[in-house]
Amino acid sequence: MERNLYFYRAIVQRVYDGDTCTVDIDLGLKTWIRGERIRLARIDAPELRGDEREDGLRARDFLRALIDGREVIIQTLKDRTGRYGRYIAEIWLVEEDGRWLNVNDVLVKKGFAEYVEY
Repeated sequence: MERNLYFYRAIVQRVYDGDTCTVDIDLGLKTWIRGERIRLARIDAPELRGDEREDGLRARDFLRALIDGREVIIQTLKDRTGRYGRYIAEIWLVEEDGRWLNVNDVLVKKGFAEYVEY
């Protein structure tokens, strides 16, 4: 089965937790979607409630420091929302040398999230 992938320039407006953020998405031709919630694909970060709270706060703070207020590239899967009304996406930072850094993978490599299967 072929996966439909879509790439958009976006600006991160808010990081809610270690795997959810709000972005403004540039659709091109001066058309923007504002305040769209994004769920990071393939990963799961600790929750901000319950027993995971401390780890959840650390994951959120790490993600905030990495992308909050920055321009990113989002790569959405299927271009439709998941069961909680959020788009499922990979988030990419473009580094100064032009390399693309996958934020989802960075969260796992730094120990703030785990890979999950959907």
